[in-house]
Amino acid sequence: MSRKIHFTKMHGAGNDYIYVDTLLYDIADPSAVSRAWSHRHTGIGSDGLVLIGQSPDPDADFSMRIFNADGSEAMMCGNACRCIGKYLYERHLTTKKQIRLLTLSGIKVLDLHLTPTGEVETVTVDMGEPVFENDGQFSATEETLPEGTFVSMGNPHYVIFVDDGDAWDVVAEGSRLERHSAFPERCNIEFAVMHPDGIRVHVWERGSGITQACGTGACATAVAAARSGRGGRSSHIIMDGGTLDIEWRDDNHVYLTGPATFVFEGDIEVKS
Repeated sequence: MSRKIHFTKMHGAGNDYIYVDTLLYDIADPSAVSRAWSHRHTGIGSDGLVLIGQSPDPDADFSMRIFNADGSEAMMCGNACRCIGKYLYERHLTTKKQIRLLTLSGIKVLDLHLTPTGEVETVTVDMGEPVFENDGQFSATEETLPEGTFVSMGNPHYVIFVDDGDAWDVVAEGSRLERHSAFPERCNIEFAVMHPDGIRVHVWERGSGITQACGTGACATAVAAARSGRGGRSSHIIMDGGTLDIEWRDDNHVYLTGPATFVFEGDIEVKS
């Protein structure tokens, strides 16, 4: 037996995921589905799978679960949050311009910015407070680890400031550092270069590899730059897929603003 599931592919600054409304479709094994559907040659092709659902917490309007291309479940994704905001509003699942979204990293508040014709142009996400203590995730090691800054934005990031990002082998170094013994739960890795017009960042995302953008990574990089005196409290983070605007405000919360884009949608047949 087989059945069809309707999906929507979206991206935020090139960080692309497959979105499924689980109010309509049940995904029994999202890890396996993410691995199969995310494959660039034999599947739909994406950085992972995002499930939009009903929130079990009455303080949130909807819930999000996100699975990387390798099937591992992620705690949080800023780019996916923005896409969900656009999806919910333009698919008429809500009329709210401020949406509270439950994630594994807590409830995130999404503020939608509309065009004059009522489409969602950009979304600002309150990403919460950065955490510099590693809560046991970051341990001492004798292996070589380049100097960097550990920042958790609901998921772990290690930000390395370099003079020339193109001089680094992002695949070789990113994959090595993701699984470095300093990071028992693995880690997202950012290679950042300071420029007059912003911070250029190459991303190696835990569980997905090189991605066009990473929302939590953009926040972690902006915070690391401000904390080290390299940048201010507001930053333009320039990634392969586009530019994201980050503010680390006086309330100690980090706010991420950027676009969200529909790519295509369709039906895919799965075995029941």
